[in-house]
Parts: sequence; C-alpha cells; structure tokens
Amino acid sequence: MIRNNITEVAYNVQTTVDSKNNLPIDYKVTNENDSKAMGNMVQRAKSILRTTDFTVLYDKGFHTGSELKTAQDLGIETIVAVPSTPSTSQAPNHDYNYEHFIYNKEADTYTCPQGQVLRTNGSWYKQLSSSGSISWFKQYKTKACRKCPARSQCTKSKKERLIQRSEYADYYERNRKNTLEKEKLYKRRQAIVEHPYGTLKRQWGFSYILTKKGMNRASSDVGLMFIAYNLKRIGNILTRDRLKEYLRILVSLFLTPKCHSRLKSSLLGTFNFWLTVLTSKFHGSLVMP
Repeated sequence: MIRNNITEVAYNVQTTVDSKNNLPIDYKVTNENDSKAMGNMVQRAKSILRTTDFTVLYDKGFHTGSELKTAQDLGIETIVAVPSTPSTSQAPNHDYNYEHFIYNKEADTYTCPQGQVLRTNGSWYKQLSSSGSISWFKQYKTKACRKCPARSQCTKSKKERLIQRSEYADYYERNRKNTLEKEKLYKRRQAIVEHPYGTLKRQWGFSYILTKKGMNRASSDVGLMFIAYNLKRIGNILTRDRLKEYLRILVSLFLTPKCHSRLKSSLLGTFNFWLTVLTSKFHGSLVMP
C-alpha cells in the first residue's frame, strides 16, 4: 500500500483452528485478501489431518465460487456466511429477489414467483471480478415479462427480467443450504478462530509483527507467536508437568546415536528454551497457571 509516497507493508494471516481446544493447526502469511484463501487452506488441512471428515466455517469474506468448489470437490462440508444481496441487485419487491426463483436442473430453467419459466440460449458469458479473476455464467429470461402484472415489482429493466447462473451455482446453493440448516454450528466460528487472535493481540500485545523485511521473516514471527500460544493452551489442557514430559519424549526421539552433534545441541537448546517458557514469564503473559 502506498500513501503519500510512504510504503506500508501489510500482511494477511490465514489460520486453521480446531473446534475442540481452539488450537491453531496451520497458518499462512500472505499479502492477498480473503477471497482466494479458503481453497488452499482447506487442502492443507486435509493433508495435515489425513481425512476429509470435517466441516469448515468461514465468514462472508471467503464466499467465492472457485474456493467453494475446491473444498466441496474434496468432499469437505463448507459453511461459509452468505453475503447479503447488494441493493442494486435487489428487486423493487424483495419477494421477487433471485433466491425466490426456483431452478430446475434437469430442464435447465428457472420458474419465477408468478409461475413463468425462464430459459437460456445455452451460451456462456465471461465475467471479470474486481480482483481480476474470470468466471462464467448463463442468462435466463422469458418474453412473458413484458405483459406480467408484477413486472414493476420484479425488475426496473425496460425489457424482461434477466437471471444469471454462475458456473459455481451448485456450490453456492449447497453452501447456502448448509448455512441455513446448521446456523447454530456457524455461530461457533468466532469463538473458535478468533480465540487465538484475541489472546495474541489483546492479552499478549502482539498487535503487530516485529520483522517487517519480507514475508518469510514475517511468517517466522507469526509462527513463534502460535507456537507460544499452543504451548500455553496445551499446558492448560494437559497440565504443565505432563507437557514437559511430552517435550522430553519428543526430544529423545531425535537424540539417537546417529543424530549429528550440532543437531543434538540445537534440539537441546530448543527444549531448554520451551522449558523456560513454561516455567517463567514470557512477554509478560506466558505464565502457566
């Protein structure tokens, strides 16, 4: 971002957090917005968990057709908040908004609230989004609009009402159904994924990163924050002494006779550092209860 000839570096942190213990299992630092982030993070979660038997919860900033397709094609259930219809796309009477038109998949037609059938000529049209991505859609209309008594309630167009169906419509509709049927599950999203951010930024004061020269350094900075967060969370769940024992076991797995002396030294140094974290103050807040 450039403002008054001053360059401001801003990064976006994507995280995957488990719903049981609010533990981040993955993160990624990018310089892109949320609209194209979900698909890759879901693929990474699948690789980490080695299963597709989980549900992903995202806010409306991630509601993008191609990303929904990526997740759902993997067999993963999506519950992504559906953005409200822009005022410019709404009908004069909201009872005639797009969602009240019924789609017939076999016939590839729409039926309007007045019972008229809208058909397509079968052509696909290209659409360019503000982010530069390309998608395709078909158009549906009927000449019955011209003499329809409800026309003024349905459209402001001088011609007939035009319905556009995206190539990702099936994915949008499957996600919309999930959000309606599992609204209570979606409401847990903030308590799950915002929990680590609230702790890091509000309680620990990590409202910015220390290393700003390059995304890799910024990613390392964020990684250390999440390691510290997870260690404290795990310590709270397992107790401090049990976590210490797990760390000792983990280090011992690497300290084999074939292990290089430098690696041994590095592992022991890391182990000692985290023991210090667990038994003393770190940034004024990492004290185990």
